[in-house]
Amino acid sequence: MGRNYSQLFLHLVWATKNREPWLTEGITEEVHSVIFKKCQELECPPIAVGGIEDHVHLLCEFRPSLSPSELVKEVKGASSHLINHVLKPGDVFRWQGRYGVFSLTKKGVPRVKDYILNQRQHHAEGSTHPDLERVM
Repeated sequence: MGRNYSQLFLHLVWATKNREPWLTEGITEEVHSVIFKKCQELECPPIAVGGIEDHVHLLCEFRPSLSPSELVKEVKGASSHLINHVLKPGDVFRWQGRYGVFSLTKKGVPRVKDYILNQRQHHAEGSTHPDLERVM
């Protein structure tokens, strides 16, 4: 019996609680790394993780047996645990409860990947795409 075939890509964005600037240079790489690893564990191959101090963008392939809310719950949980128990023990870090999720075709992946990997530049230059920055 063959496997189901799907070609689903999601762009997700979520923010820190109250848009606090938690994702500083000292911890961002590790936070993005744990998000990347959690996606791999969930069989949602990550394509890009990026963002700035107060929010994260994730682009991944998506398996249809998982819901977007389950994916977000898992990656937020893994990254919160890392920040609260490993990187900044004693502090209380939280993500906002909301998130944005966008579906795209394979053809759109390179453009969104580039957008995510160049978040700092887009925010510094004011060249963000408002629809791709929404978390509610």
